[in-house]
Amino acid sequence: MLEGGNVRQIFELKGQGRSIREISRTLGISKNTVKKYLRCPGVPKAQPRPSRSSLLDPFKEHLRMRLAEGVLNCNVLLREMKTLGYRGGKTILKDYLKPFRPPRQPKATLRFETRPGEYAQVDFGLFRYQTREGHTRLIWAFVMVLSWSRAIYVEFIRRADVGSFIRCHVNAFRHFGGVPLRCLYDNAKVVVVGRDAGGRPVFNTRFLDFSLRVGSDITLCRPRRAQTKGRVERAIKYIRDNFWSTARFTDLDDLNRKALEWVASVADVRLHGTTRERPADRLAQERPLLGPLPATESLATFLREDRQVGRDGYVQWEQSWYGWSCKWAGRNVQVQPHPDLIELWAGDQRLIVHPRATRPGQRFRAPGQWAGLSLDDRPPVKEPLAVQIPSVQVQKRSLKVYEELQGVAGR
Repeated sequence: MLEGGNVRQIFELKGQGRSIREISRTLGISKNTVKKYLRCPGVPKAQPRPSRSSLLDPFKEHLRMRLAEGVLNCNVLLREMKTLGYRGGKTILKDYLKPFRPPRQPKATLRFETRPGEYAQVDFGLFRYQTREGHTRLIWAFVMVLSWSRAIYVEFIRRADVGSFIRCHVNAFRHFGGVPLRCLYDNAKVVVVGRDAGGRPVFNTRFLDFSLRVGSDITLCRPRRAQTKGRVERAIKYIRDNFWSTARFTDLDDLNRKALEWVASVADVRLHGTTRERPADRLAQERPLLGPLPATESLATFLREDRQVGRDGYVQWEQSWYGWSCKWAGRNVQVQPHPDLIELWAGDQRLIVHPRATRPGQRFRAPGQWAGLSLDDRPPVKEPLAVQIPSVQVQKRSLKVYEELQGVAGR
């Protein structure tokens, strides 16, 4: 069917003496269409099509009866109709039932607004990258978002263990300039190791001690309800789409340096879609309301990471090795990193201090690391087997024979 304006144009062009072919070419419609409208005194109306029979027709009375009884489940009705001889499919049944279904109401979600300094949301994101050799590697991103200002902190780490988790918290609190009253987490093992018989969470004791020390309460999401911490979930997606997709880095330190530059120059100075303000401006208002971070000395024990001493007395940390007595082989020690130093601890006892490696693969041996080991303690070395050369009988000749052969060759 043509619109009224197009029909009027047909008659106007005809009144100007245009041929049917010209009208067809001008309006982009077929000649038969032009002829049809010129023959009609008015605008043609579409004729109703005759109704077609449906496989549902013999069963509609049964469906109306079941609908009156409140049965709307398509699978239940399909099973019943199959027993009555229905040979059709499920699709036409669903289409028939659609007008009888009540409109679906979207699930309402209570928006959780917070006050400045009250909440932060924390989570891990897993990222993949290709090495220069073409190998796929995985790396974790620790992300913390202050709920009121939407300010972001991101740090990439190789191990998502509790030691790294705590260290990232300290770095995030220093970045923001204080500690929020509460932090919201999902049920990750670094926070919750399980549930008791009553369904109450059993916290990771080391992380619980740390939270109590810094004065930030632990708040948990409901299991399998990620939207509870939607701000940090969206922040991870934002990091993946906006930063990671174009990130180029040489090592972990270079990656984290570029990530914080991106936060300062892009993420925290953009106009946030919800607040319609820049996170950096809101952080300036929120910072005075954050709690103070305890002194570094009081947090030292939480910043250490458990490692096992190898058979050769070395402890591996961040792709380098730091030596201690091989008599400690198989025992756990704690590594406490500093910008330029690495300390090895056992409880409250500091065992040794090494310079921090400046490149992967470095080894730092401890004085007397192998003291007390004898040659018998070394791994056995296989001695090469002696090769028996078979004796060969050589014929003895007089030197005169060789002189005669030389004279023949010189002729």
